[in-house]
Amino acid sequence: MSPLALIFLIIGIPALIGLAYIFVRGSAGLRRYILTRIGLLIPMVFILASLVFFVMRVLPGDPVRSSLGPKGSAETVARMREQLGLDDPLIVQYGRFLGDIVTLDFGNSLTGGRRPIIDEMSERFPATLELVIPAAGLALLIGIVGGTLAAARRKRPFDYALRLYSVVIYSIPVFWLGLIFQLVFGVRLGWTPIAGRIDPVIATTLERTTNILWLDAIITGNWAALWSSLSHLVLPVVTLGLILSGVFLRLTRVNVIETLQMEYIGAARARGIRERIVVGSHALKNAIIPVITLLGLQVAILLAGAVLTETVFSWPGMGQYLVQRISSRDYTAVQSVITMFAMLVALISLAVDIVYSLVDPRVRY
Repeated sequence: MSPLALIFLIIGIPALIGLAYIFVRGSAGLRRYILTRIGLLIPMVFILASLVFFVMRVLPGDPVRSSLGPKGSAETVARMREQLGLDDPLIVQYGRFLGDIVTLDFGNSLTGGRRPIIDEMSERFPATLELVIPAAGLALLIGIVGGTLAAARRKRPFDYALRLYSVVIYSIPVFWLGLIFQLVFGVRLGWTPIAGRIDPVIATTLERTTNILWLDAIITGNWAALWSSLSHLVLPVVTLGLILSGVFLRLTRVNVIETLQMEYIGAARARGIRERIVVGSHALKNAIIPVITLLGLQVAILLAGAVLTETVFSWPGMGQYLVQRISSRDYTAVQSVITMFAMLVALISLAVDIVYSLVDPRVRY
């Protein structure tokens, strides 16, 4: 079983069980809401995948020329185009592409040895997952804690400092921040590695199962590989997490401030409950609902940021793979990666919407 299939099984089976439980035990309004959201997934993915298919063929460049280089003869180019099906009518290529999506068989890449794309994704997707999940967790942690503290100290120097931080950090290009971190912490101070996922020598000693290196290191008890993979993970995770933390901080602050002005908060204070408990328990619990929705919307931005982050840190994930295939005009690979990203964003948005409907029943009706 490929690492990609294993990861999808680990994530997908519990998610399907949870969805089935919610659907069966939920109210009629909740079941109707879930069916509506699932029905919207298919046209959304279809429209985005179709858009990518036609845009890739409008852009200048030829994957065959890119693969063969300037020395490829006209006869060789023509023969390869025929083998790859690029001379077929556009409608035929489009129908073949839709069939590949339905069967989840993305075919072979047009360049780079023409390997099966699913094999290349199996090698790359765990690396992106290894980067994106901790970055999202860091962004949420900084955003929720910082936003709550800023709201509790409204119109004080600490509040102004956090608000300034949120604006500045969200305005900084992710590639620029990554380069600065590489220069300061990697080159000047020598605290962390500046590129790659793991030391090349240690990588030869690691037995890979999921291709999430720190997890494989724990499974096999390879502590040297665990330390190396975690040290390589620090800079890219901090870079991507900090960039996204600003928007969560501002949203949390605004919602906590609004919640603190409600009557039940005043009643809690009148009963003598400590301010720390009022803010951290009573106010934050209700203010966190819009942050859940924002997390689903930020998934696409998170993946876009991962493309730049992986490029800066030479992180061998899906983002770097996408940039390489765009440069070589590999239609099949680019279509497959973006279609997979679309499916991922759609599924996460569905999960977030369902969680939101459980937290706030008003959205079901």
